[in-house]
Amino acid sequence: MSQAIYRVKGLAAGMALAAALLGLGGCGINNIPTYDEQVKAMWSDVLNQYQRRADLVPNLVNTVKGFAAQEERVLTEVVEARAKVSQMQLPPDVLTNPEAFQQFQASQDQLGSALSRLLVVVERYPELKSNENFLTLQSQLEGTENRIAVARRDYIAAVQRYNTEIRTFPGRIWKTVLYGDSDVKENFTAAPGVEQAPEVKF
Repeated sequence: MSQAIYRVKGLAAGMALAAALLGLGGCGINNIPTYDEQVKAMWSDVLNQYQRRADLVPNLVNTVKGFAAQEERVLTEVVEARAKVSQMQLPPDVLTNPEAFQQFQASQDQLGSALSRLLVVVERYPELKSNENFLTLQSQLEGTENRIAVARRDYIAAVQRYNTEIRTFPGRIWKTVLYGDSDVKENFTAAPGVEQAPEVKF
C-alpha cells in the first residue's frame, strides 16, 4: 500500500515539475538565447553579403580600367576602400562593441560610396556600358547591393527584438537572473548623406 502511495506521490511530483517547466517556457525564459541566436544568424548573412561585394571589386576595377584608365583617382578610391574592408579584423565582441561596430559600418559605407562614384563615372564611357563583362559585373553588383539591404534589414529587426526583450518585462528579469552576460547589441545607422542622390556631371 505504501509503495503505491509513493508511486502516486512521485508521479504527482513529476507532473508538477513538468508543469512548472512548461510554465517557465511559456513565460519567455528561452526568449533571450533564442533571439540572440537569431541576431548571430542575421549577422552572418550580413557578413556574407558584404564579402560577396568585396569579391566582385577586383574584376569590376580591371574591366573599367581597360576602358577608362584615365579615371585613376576613382579606381584608386575603390581599390583602397576594398583593401580597408578586407584587412579589417573584427573582434569577437563586435556586436556589443560600439567602436568596433561603427568602424565596420564606416569602412563598408566607404566602399559603397566609392563603388557608387565609379558607376557614375562609367556613364561617360558608352563602349564600357555596352561591354558584356561589365554588364554582367554591374548586374551582380546590383544584386549584391539588394542582398546587403535585405540582410541589414533582417539584422536590424533581429537586434530590435533582442534589445527590446532584455530591456522590458519579463525579459529584464530573466536577463538579471539567468543571462547576465546578455548585452545590448549594436545596430546599423544611416550613412551621412545617404538621403542625397549622387551628382552626375558630364
